[in-house]
Amino acid sequence: MSIDLQLLVWACVLTFVQAGVSATGATMQVGLPTQAGNREKFPEVTGWAGRAVRAHRNMLESMVLFAALLLVAHVTGKANAMTAMGAQIFFWARIVYAIVYMVGVPWLRTGVFAVSIVGLLLIFLQLV
Repeated sequence: MSIDLQLLVWACVLTFVQAGVSATGATMQVGLPTQAGNREKFPEVTGWAGRAVRAHRNMLESMVLFAALLLVAHVTGKANAMTAMGAQIFFWARIVYAIVYMVGVPWLRTGVFAVSIVGLLLIFLQLV
């Protein structure tokens, strides 16, 4: 399996880990009965737990683009060293992004997000 497809798998693992962290943080704040309920009038999750929830949602949104671009690159035979580099940039930036977001460093978070977008652009440019 190529490095970029391996990183797609690891990005799925990262997304799953973020889901666990955000669910744990939310449960710590609102309690298990509320977390397991129907989510009607669900209280706002704040602090690091709220940031973990938002970081996870952002990862879900980004994963759609990452997976689509990588899979199209492979199906069309356009995967190469540049798509591998783009995947590496995306993946490592997303790890840093999750940590920086949960810690609560706003401008650095935005910068790291921009770096992950550069990784997506590198993959995209191989397709056009």
